[in-house]
Amino acid sequence: MTNVRDEFADNKYIIEARKVLAAGGLRSTIGSYWNAVVDDLRRKVIHRSVDLFNKEVSPKKTIKTYEDFQNYLTDFELIDGAYQIGAIGWEAKKLLHQARETRNIFDGHPDSSDPTLFKVFDMISDCNRYVLSQPYPIPIIDVNEYILTMDSDDFSKSDIAVEQAFSDLPDIYKKETANRLFTLYTGDSASTRLKSNIEFSYPILWKVISKEIRQEIGKRFDKLMVAGNSTVIEKASDIFSLIDGFRYVSLASRRIIYEPLVTELEDSLDKWSEEGVVVKKLQRLGSNIPEDIIDRYVCALTKTYVGYKGGSHYYSRTEFYSNSAAPRISEMFEDFDNNSAESFVKAIKTDAKLKQRITYKNQLNRLRSLANILLNKPEIRDDTKEFLELLVDDEKTKDFFYNLNK
Repeated sequence: MTNVRDEFADNKYIIEARKVLAAGGLRSTIGSYWNAVVDDLRRKVIHRSVDLFNKEVSPKKTIKTYEDFQNYLTDFELIDGAYQIGAIGWEAKKLLHQARETRNIFDGHPDSSDPTLFKVFDMISDCNRYVLSQPYPIPIIDVNEYILTMDSDDFSKSDIAVEQAFSDLPDIYKKETANRLFTLYTGDSASTRLKSNIEFSYPILWKVISKEIRQEIGKRFDKLMVAGNSTVIEKASDIFSLIDGFRYVSLASRRIIYEPLVTELEDSLDKWSEEGVVVKKLQRLGSNIPEDIIDRYVCALTKTYVGYKGGSHYYSRTEFYSNSAAPRISEMFEDFDNNSAESFVKAIKTDAKLKQRITYKNQLNRLRSLANILLNKPEIRDDTKEFLELLVDDEKTKDFFYNLNK
């Protein structure tokens, strides 16, 4: 009975249990010790989050004070609710229900057989191990207060602090927080400070929420697309770009987002500043390209990167390509999958403008740079790998063009 937290050792129920046990009152010991457990659990739930407890348990009357636990809640609901909000673990929940049954049998029913000393000590041991020796759980953030803090100078942009605040939340709070921040960001009432802090925090939150919550946010994006408000769609696209969230939206929505930009890149070929702007937008959107436009997407990126050979009265250079787009395209090729690599090969074999441009050495070398990025991927198919290896081998340039044109 000494295996309890120091600050709890003088709890009135613990003191009473010691007295009645010394006098041989085993039934009363069980009852008193269980009262100590219930007392500790109630206080831990209050410390953790009464608001969350009410959402999880849905008691017949909202719990607000310590006395409300006694008046409106059963011990069964208390244990299950404490587990659901993370105040105790799964094993603790199971064994506390056993201890609750022990109390109901031997202290709640005087006509039951007499408990043994072993039974009393067994119950005390479990109660100590899982409740009375355990520290108070980490309190859960109040979502309303946290959002108010995000809209103030007091908010700390610390990865560790933000992750700790979000990761400890049960799913029901993670869901609420994710939806509310998305609503605020896509709305027109949030301050620039709050939006900036959402941009910092949302990718961290996204990492710790479940797939189901991500899919729910994705469906909200689809509804925004149908509603057709371009300003809201642009804001939603911005935040989805930060979290690589387009994989959770419908194919139709992704096509609406990606296809105009692919078309714009195709139409902007050799217009360097325009190419840079469009490629930046495409990179931000991530690599969840609809399959029916992957060929166009990869071909446009490839031609933009390769550039062309020419002359100019204003520049001493003879190789022309977008300086702002090129490094971004290299990074985008790092994320290519097998299908994208196949589209790269297809573009080289079928696009007349690209085939004409790579007849020049420097343009061919730039194409080879992209091919080498793909060759670093061990997962590419053997036939794709064979073609790319022929492409990058300088000594087999004639063989490459022969195979390309036959």
